[in-house]
Amino acid sequence: MVDYHNANNQSSAGGAQIYMEQENDWDRDLLLDPAWEKQQRKTFTAWCNSHLRKSGTQIENIEEDFRDGLKLMLLLEVIAGGRLPKPERGKMRVHRINNVNKALDFIASKGVKLVSIGAEEIVDGNAKMTLGMIWTIILRFAIQDISVDETSAKEGLLLWCQRKTAPYKNVNVQNFHISWKDGLAFNALIHRHRPDLIDYDRLRKDDPVTNLNNAFEVAEKHLDIPKMLDAEDIVNTARPDEKAIMTYVSSFYHAFSGAQKAETAANRICKVLAVNQENELMMEDYEKLASELLEWIRRTVPWLENRTQEKTVNDMQAKQEDFRDYRCVHKPPKVQEKCQLEISFNTLQTKLRLSNRPAFMPSEGRMVSDINGAWLTLEGAEKGYEEWILSEIRRLERLEHLAEKFYQKAAIHESWTDGKEVMLTQKDYETSTLSEVKALLRKHEAFESDLAAHQDRVEQIAAIAQELNELDYYDSASVNARCQKICDQWDTLGAFTQSRKESLERTEKQLESIDELYLEYAKRAAPFNNWMEGAMEDLQDMFIVHNIEEIQGLITAHDQFKSTLAEANKEREAIQSIQAEVRKIAQSNGIKLSAANPYTTITPESIDGKWEKAMAMVPVRDTALQDELNKQNSNDALRAKFATQANTVGAYIQAKMEEIGRISIEMNGTLEDQLTNLREYQKNIMSYMPEINTLEGDHQLIQEALIFDNQYTSYTMEHLRVGWEQLLTTIARTINEVENQILTRDAKGISQEQLHEYRASFNHFDKDHSGALMAEEFKACLISLGYDVENEKQGDSEFTRIMGIVDPNGSGTVTFQAFIDFMSRETTDTDTADQVISSFKILAADKAFITAEELRRELPPDQAEYCIARMAPYLGADAAPGALDYMSFSTALYGESDL
Repeated sequence: MVDYHNANNQSSAGGAQIYMEQENDWDRDLLLDPAWEKQQRKTFTAWCNSHLRKSGTQIENIEEDFRDGLKLMLLLEVIAGGRLPKPERGKMRVHRINNVNKALDFIASKGVKLVSIGAEEIVDGNAKMTLGMIWTIILRFAIQDISVDETSAKEGLLLWCQRKTAPYKNVNVQNFHISWKDGLAFNALIHRHRPDLIDYDRLRKDDPVTNLNNAFEVAEKHLDIPKMLDAEDIVNTARPDEKAIMTYVSSFYHAFSGAQKAETAANRICKVLAVNQENELMMEDYEKLASELLEWIRRTVPWLENRTQEKTVNDMQAKQEDFRDYRCVHKPPKVQEKCQLEISFNTLQTKLRLSNRPAFMPSEGRMVSDINGAWLTLEGAEKGYEEWILSEIRRLERLEHLAEKFYQKAAIHESWTDGKEVMLTQKDYETSTLSEVKALLRKHEAFESDLAAHQDRVEQIAAIAQELNELDYYDSASVNARCQKICDQWDTLGAFTQSRKESLERTEKQLESIDELYLEYAKRAAPFNNWMEGAMEDLQDMFIVHNIEEIQGLITAHDQFKSTLAEANKEREAIQSIQAEVRKIAQSNGIKLSAANPYTTITPESIDGKWEKAMAMVPVRDTALQDELNKQNSNDALRAKFATQANTVGAYIQAKMEEIGRISIEMNGTLEDQLTNLREYQKNIMSYMPEINTLEGDHQLIQEALIFDNQYTSYTMEHLRVGWEQLLTTIARTINEVENQILTRDAKGISQEQLHEYRASFNHFDKDHSGALMAEEFKACLISLGYDVENEKQGDSEFTRIMGIVDPNGSGTVTFQAFIDFMSRETTDTDTADQVISSFKILAADKAFITAEELRRELPPDQAEYCIARMAPYLGADAAPGALDYMSFSTALYGESDL
């Protein structure tokens, strides 16, 4: 018999009492119903073989095969996981008794005191004692350790069965005998854990044999639980053997409890991998958005740096319109993308810190600082491009003005030179009278005066052509050809003039009389005529001005010109009086005058005609100058209007920038209240956008009016755009900071009071309200919170460690977000690499490696493939084919080593 009263000193008195009652029940039941002995033989034999097969052996007859003690010792070694003393290999009775005693001693060493069971009974093949010994082993090693809600052994096993089968119809487990006769309870246990193996709804309560055989076959085939019972024996027995049922059910408990541990371990791994996958997706999104933004900047900068010159002002104004379209349509979405990229980067870093992962380092060239640098390059190119466009418009305006002036002067000169070569080469003096020769000589002298007067125009034409070449006029070749033709013709005229003069002077000696009056007329009429032509040319001259002062200067010059008209009119009357005197003398002396003055082609009628024409041009010039003055006054009004609005907007932006700086430091209330207030504040700021749009409209009017300066304000549209973008970005960053604080608080379980305390401590030492603490300020803050960082040796090293956490880039400053992350990390707990390694070890059945098959069996498909793709091969001496190293993979998840 078995005495359980003194079983294990660590077991409770209630447990010992249960064991004693079970032993007495076994003894009494065995005597009352021999059918139970048959059930126990089969069940106990199958139970023993389920363990012995791990060592490559089995038993056929339970009372015979344990008589020599060898398989009994082997069974105990397998189920207990320990080593027994070396068995004796002799076949004598004494050797068998010694082997069985070693087994019984080992059972006793596990806290079970055997009474009335001796080695002799086992060696003699006593079935009752052998079954009792096996039941003792089953109780100790298969049932005793079962624990459910602080109940153990039989009660714990029964409670486990009741809970697992509770949802199933026609199943009511109250004991380990008749509750199992219809087989539904066995099928319910299997279906609860492996619903894919059994179609429970097709089972019938009135077909117990089918139900039992179905459960036994499924358990043996799919769960590796050997068949320990016969369906017919259970059905044909009024009360099935309790110990056989308990032994078989305990096999289900152990099979499914291992699956539960694996499920828990798999859930932990799934959680960790889900966090990693989400973080990697955010990293990929950041890389993609950063690459697209940098690519857009890379494409845009060459366009802004292109300095290909256009031929006309209209072409350059088309470029200016394209640039305005870029400013208003293409760039604003990219500003939003840049802001969103920075927010995404900050949120990702916060999530990585909260999940105890290493900080995200974007690929080379895609850091936030790289993007900011590229953005600065873009804005520099943008500013240079706008300045270049305005400069080119001024240059082209100047070129068009000079070109028109060149062609005007060239046309006047060519008109004047027309026929001059023929005139200078004729031989009319050879057949002329003396008076006619003298007249021809005087006429030639007048021509020389006229020629000298036109020298200035030729020089002006050459100077204009030179300036057009220097300013890179697109049609310089045509200008140069025409200028060269004029200069060549001028040289020819000079040579012909000199030649004719010499001929006339030779003839002059033969001539004696000349009409002085005609000569005087010619001499005075020629310069006066040239003056009138110059005056008409000046009156028709085009002008370009950019401000009131320039147009007023032109008006003053025009007024000065008008003041000389009275004197010029006197000269005209004096010239006309010479011609009148000629007629008077001719009439007085009966001289027959020729139809024209022999000394000049300038007639009194032509002088009067040009004078009238010049006088008609004066009021036209007055009107043009007055119109330009009105235009400049209008431009000045546009400047003043823009300046008034720009000064208001600039002051508003500056005030709001200072205000958001104070708000970020002085925020009160819960984080949700702060976030609500900040978003409302952002909404109020965005309501000011119509003012910005109005200012853009005024700026466009100024540009269309070709106004290039504004003395009424120091603000430019570019400055205001940059300020407005900085204001919106600062508000977005402040909102993001509060969102990250909420994320930190919720993830780490930090209370609102703790956050207020952290904010108060941070603000107290942030003396300059910059939103960041210098190293010494941060050290003082830590001391105020109770950290020992003053010690000369240990304190310095501890402070250096903390600074490495809050300032990994070595900038020398600590932001409030970094401060919150550090304090939350110091006060909360997170998953660790050791926990993940322990979870993988459970899935790998305590092996130092895991296989792809095990990962696919225990984890969801996507996360199993995620692990397989990233785990390195296991290189240990005990490695199996396809073994994977889950330890290095787990540590890499937390940045402790490389994959």
